[in-house]
Amino acid sequence: MPPAPRTRHLTTAQALLTFLTHQHTEHDGHRHRLIAATWAIFGHGNVAGLGQALTELGPDRMPFLQGRNEQAMVHAASAYARHRRRLSTHAVTTSIGPGATNLVTGAAQATINRLPVLLLPGDTFAARPAEPVLQQLEAPYAGDVSVNDCLRPVSAYFDRITRPEALIPAALTAMRVLTDPAATGAVTLCLPQDVQAEAYDWPEEFFRDRVWQVRAQEPDAEALEEAVRQLRAARRPLIVVGGGVRHAHAQDALGRFARRTGIPVAATQAGKGALPYDHPCDVGGIGHTGTATANRLARTADLVLGVGTRWTDFTTASRTLFEHPGVRFVNLNVTGSDAHKLGALAVVGDARKGLQALADAFNGRTDEAYRAEYRAGKTEWEAHVSAVYAARDDKAAPTQAQVLGVLDTVVDEQDILINAAGSLPGDLHQLWRTRSPDQYHVEYGYSCMGYEIPAAVGVQLADPGRPVWALVGDGTYLMNPTEIVTAVQERLPIKVVILDNRGYASIGGLSETVGAERFGTDYRFRAVDGTYTGEPLPLDLAANAASLGMRTLRAHTIADLREALVDARASTVPTCVYVRTETGDTVSGPSEGAAWWDVPVAETATRPSATSARAQYDRHVAARRHHL
Repeated sequence: MPPAPRTRHLTTAQALLTFLTHQHTEHDGHRHRLIAATWAIFGHGNVAGLGQALTELGPDRMPFLQGRNEQAMVHAASAYARHRRRLSTHAVTTSIGPGATNLVTGAAQATINRLPVLLLPGDTFAARPAEPVLQQLEAPYAGDVSVNDCLRPVSAYFDRITRPEALIPAALTAMRVLTDPAATGAVTLCLPQDVQAEAYDWPEEFFRDRVWQVRAQEPDAEALEEAVRQLRAARRPLIVVGGGVRHAHAQDALGRFARRTGIPVAATQAGKGALPYDHPCDVGGIGHTGTATANRLARTADLVLGVGTRWTDFTTASRTLFEHPGVRFVNLNVTGSDAHKLGALAVVGDARKGLQALADAFNGRTDEAYRAEYRAGKTEWEAHVSAVYAARDDKAAPTQAQVLGVLDTVVDEQDILINAAGSLPGDLHQLWRTRSPDQYHVEYGYSCMGYEIPAAVGVQLADPGRPVWALVGDGTYLMNPTEIVTAVQERLPIKVVILDNRGYASIGGLSETVGAERFGTDYRFRAVDGTYTGEPLPLDLAANAASLGMRTLRAHTIADLREALVDARASTVPTCVYVRTETGDTVSGPSEGAAWWDVPVAETATRPSATSARAQYDRHVAARRHHL
């Protein structure tokens, strides 16, 4: 009679965390721990289950991070994963009810950006001993619904573990999805509070070391052959790169391919930094926030090779940017749904493998006149950047662009800049001179206000020796400053630069272009007519940051700012640089570089600003085309 299989008597929570300590990824011969730490805010829905299990395992086996806001914990975890090239991430656990629903925004951000993060929200009792329990939603149409179900549409995989033994297949599926480059995102395992604490005899095999191979998919040979044929026929080809180049570690392959072929390379927000700004084929950002050089090339391109991009509306200028009547697209992407966009020839595969294969098969080169054209355009744009950055008076308050200009003189290739929302992503996309492949960390898939500070915490955890800057406007800062406390607690020397423009300046500018006249976008007292047009609010965000434990430096002038940024960069404690910026249209370059973005304007209105904006909107809409 064969011996009985060996088992281990553990609670579901203890078993899950033990299982996670044995999961690894492997890529390019290097092994990484898949779940490097667990974030938590405890409540009655997880303290006796996962909280007790974390205590049981101890920080040596499962490092623990204490968060202040559930959404922020997900941002930190996904930023960590992005910086670790999706080979390692964090788990995040919350209580039931509001703790769980606070995960939704972070989960959406992670899934949209294809970043792995493991979410472990507590859930209401599986056994239903008494209903409703504290913080339970009662749905009259279904007995098996909880608020956790709002995580379904924002998760790459979702499951609810209603019995201990159900954890085994669910946990294995969760690891598969987390490590799949084409399917990854937020993975949610809902854990009812009674099941977390329930014991079970787990097979020892469940706890063996597992290595999940993150393999680079080779593109189809026939699709590659057709891509090469189309490249040979093109006279004005353009490469557009997205975040897939970063995830595939394809920057060197891209640089070699571009240099050898002479094809210019434009970057989406996620792709910026795939080439350093001084690479001879780099033409900067593309689309609504792109450079004049890149957008001129896009308008006349007859073939566009998209590498690792999702082709968002910002990139395509809401499908008005690529004007050549015969333009064709070739998309190299690990995700099939992205590879087929814009009626493209779909080359499904890893960006690095695909670029290497194209380089082996394609020996063509763009003509000298084309190369001279885009290089002259890039030189012209760089002169514009220098002019925008320039400070004519060191004793004046800086514009937002001048803040970037001063920062540009302070940092080197080691520094990492993090941003997500407001007007800063546009300025950074157009102006920032990226020096290293991972310096430019702008989350623009979800463009989530409140991402930057927790993301800086995550990146600093991923790369402790490098300067990490969170660039935030006052609106973003007020959304989510809580993880400053975590940075202080963990002694993480993040640098937070608060640019105070006294309101929602980005949406205020957009408001003017669509006929809404900056309504409700300034931080001011209510005036007698009921509008927010009174005196500015007496906010002191520097004092707020200091109250959370951060060392704070105030800069009133450009000279002050330069001194403060140098000080902050050298600081070994979390440091905030606070500066009030002057407003002004300082970024716009040559008019032919402008690219539209579709924000619908009222079709009928009585105010002249709206009627004028609608007329302009109709002209832009007429230029939209479907690429079929």
